[in-house]
Amino acid sequence: MGPVDYSLLFLDLLVEFCAVVFLLKQRALSKYFTLVLYLCASIAVGLVRYSIIATAGFSSGMYLYFYYFSDVLLTICLYLVLMTLYSHVFSEIGASRMVHIGAMLLLAGTALISYYMVSVSGYRLVTKFVMELSQNLYFVGVVLTYLLWGAMMKLRENRTRLMQLVLSMGVYFSAFAGSYALGNMYPELSVWHYLCHVMVMWLPISWAYTFVKVAEDARTATARVVAPTTTP
Repeated sequence: MGPVDYSLLFLDLLVEFCAVVFLLKQRALSKYFTLVLYLCASIAVGLVRYSIIATAGFSSGMYLYFYYFSDVLLTICLYLVLMTLYSHVFSEIGASRMVHIGAMLLLAGTALISYYMVSVSGYRLVTKFVMELSQNLYFVGVVLTYLLWGAMMKLRENRTRLMQLVLSMGVYFSAFAGSYALGNMYPELSVWHYLCHVMVMWLPISWAYTFVKVAEDARTATARVVAPTTTP
């Protein structure tokens, strides 16, 4: 790791810390607890990763193991954020409890599928299971985000803050999916490593902007289809 890498790591932590402060000032803890939880978990993970890099080194086995275990922890936290958005969208039709039950069943099912994929491949290592679970949860998150946006359009959801939070998740998941695909196609380009830092900062920046600039009761005007009138 060079000076640029350390600077980006420090910038990630700074952006996330500022986002937590902004969210707490806007009293987002009670209604959007999982957003604050994810940011705090990401800050804690970043600090521990930096500590391991400073003591054991970036290429050490300790850092490798902690990276994958902390990555699945952050992915689960992000999954909980997505489920919170689902709960808010379906709360008006009284289906938030069903969303919670379905989210837990989906999480358990994804873990079982990940374990099965590891077991049939001949691997018995816990690290392999953690890696597989993180990748599968990421894929589930991409699909669920687009399904949520489709449901919002169907239900004519117009709460501006909620719409922007869902859009920010969609941009985040889509950007990571595109980055992974291009990174596999062109692994020799080191630019993908720096783009990951930019995408990591996207969520806290977009969330902080949403809570500071968009009021809780703000609504987005939706288009209405007016039937044409015919003249006799």
